[in-house]
Amino acid sequence: MIDLPWGGDRDDAGDTSTDGVGEQAHAEAVVVCVFQDGTLAVYEDRVVVERTARSRFDDRTVPFDEICGVDFAGGITIGYIQLELVGVTPDTGGLLSDPVNERTLHFGWGDKECAKRARDAIVERARG
Repeated sequence: MIDLPWGGDRDDAGDTSTDGVGEQAHAEAVVVCVFQDGTLAVYEDRVVVERTARSRFDDRTVPFDEICGVDFAGGITIGYIQLELVGVTPDTGGLLSDPVNERTLHFGWGDKECAKRARDAIVERARG
């Protein structure tokens, strides 16, 4: 089976995860988004990034005192959201590519609204 970034098997709750990671695991979170390369959960005091099994990056929890902002690009077909950390230069993609790092998650067109809610929640709580 081919895993296309804009596809996925969504259940009735809109969860695209196939490895048990999703909204159910983050009941206390303010916003939870399940993206093509992982789950982003925004809590009052931290952001949790849980990666899919196929990701080369590890899961990561970042407290808000280390976050100074967020880089967001809606994209035409694929967008991204990247945590901006205090003292760390944000990565940029190339002319036709997005950044790929442990602080960036990519999403398809159907997940753009959730990504916007996550961006707003992060900006509201970030140290910057």
